[in-house]
Amino acid sequence: MTHTQKRSAIWTIAITSVALFMVSLDNLVVTTALPVIRHELNASISQLEWTVNAYTLTFAVLLLTGAALGDRFGRRRMFAIGLLLFTVASAAAALATTPDQLDVARALQGIGAAIVTPLTLTILSAAVPAERRGLALGIWGGIGGLAIAIGPLVGGAIVNGVSWHWIFWLNVPIGLVLAPLALARLEETKGPDKSLDLPGLGLASAGLLGIVWALVNGNSHGWTSTGIVAALVAGSILVAAFVLWETRTRAPMLPMQFFRSRTFSLTNVASLLMFFGMFGSIFLLAQFFQTVQHYSPLASGLRILPWTAMPIFIAPIAGAMSDRIGGQRLMTAGLALQSAGLIWIAAVTSATTPYSDLVAPFILSGAGMALFFAPVANVVLSSVRPEQEGKASGATNAIRELGGVFGVAVLASVFAHAGGYESAATFVHGTTTAVYIGGAVVALGAVAAAFIPGRHRAAEAAVPDAAPALDAAA
Repeated sequence: MTHTQKRSAIWTIAITSVALFMVSLDNLVVTTALPVIRHELNASISQLEWTVNAYTLTFAVLLLTGAALGDRFGRRRMFAIGLLLFTVASAAAALATTPDQLDVARALQGIGAAIVTPLTLTILSAAVPAERRGLALGIWGGIGGLAIAIGPLVGGAIVNGVSWHWIFWLNVPIGLVLAPLALARLEETKGPDKSLDLPGLGLASAGLLGIVWALVNGNSHGWTSTGIVAALVAGSILVAAFVLWETRTRAPMLPMQFFRSRTFSLTNVASLLMFFGMFGSIFLLAQFFQTVQHYSPLASGLRILPWTAMPIFIAPIAGAMSDRIGGQRLMTAGLALQSAGLIWIAAVTSATTPYSDLVAPFILSGAGMALFFAPVANVVLSSVRPEQEGKASGATNAIRELGGVFGVAVLASVFAHAGGYESAATFVHGTTTAVYIGGAVVALGAVAAAFIPGRHRAAEAAVPDAAPALDAAA
């Protein structure tokens, strides 16, 4: 490796890592700011849900398309465009004076993140020699995990020290420096898969938006009202049409033949249910410490840290163990621990619960999260051929983000039906009811993971060749 190549690789790792950290941080950075945003913007529970879901929904739906845009128009160019879009949307979120303005800006942030995130991986893979790619991808994964782990803490610190607006202002100078730096320092590359599945994108986006809108607004509009029923039915029909289209088009954004593999299908079911329970529960518990126990945003973020930061310590150990005892066993154990932790949290939570009673279930949940995260990528990629890894990885990331969207929507609806913000007692009752359900959903994920075939059987069940896929591996 020449000096020039080494310098180029260092610049690539630095630029893609900072970009990944910035967009990953916005997954959970807003959670500890939700109570403040609710008061300052007079936001309803459904508007608070969209503050989280507008980002994750657009991110999930457009994730596969973001990688395809880079393959077609140039990865460096689209990476810079995605960064600028994310930066402009962050400024719009910081300037928002109403909940609706904030939610629209968050949706635009999600679009930018959906372009940037997969391209950080493909750009990095292309720039680093094969013998050092494992180290580079390890850094890439560690940076993304760190951003998600400290998101609630960073959000709480900024809200406590300045204001919630600076959660978004923080992205602006970083993006304005990073976009031109990317154009100047990164090599331009294109991929083999230049097809854009625009009909599939339209069907998936409209269908999922209809279903999520109905779930978010069902309590306020009435579950049997014409608008809610129509949105659920129309959304379901459009999602079914998306599945039908993907089985017939020559260049699908989500090849349906992947789901012929029991390993691929069950792993993604487990991921969907895991993120459902985790995101939905964090959405409510992050507010509990401020709304009920009157802690500051920073103190609330610190109290959630034993849960969200555990993967930093346990994931490397779990990754080393997965080769010896099997990734599917670790995933099953992790989901079981996460489920037990959530149910434990729900059982001990009250308006006067001392924090010491929550530390152990938080650690248990975080340990379960780590055991699940460490092997999941390898288990998924073992079910497809090497040339299919890019789309398989993108599909898994999109499905787990959708799990978070549905988790926030459904558990917030449970919270609104069983409790509310009227008093500490109603908030606690709504939260514990929702977290019990979140724990039960994660337990179903553990059951799904238990039926994932072992490694040798998964390799035999690899799906047949599909259309040319992205040349990236996660």
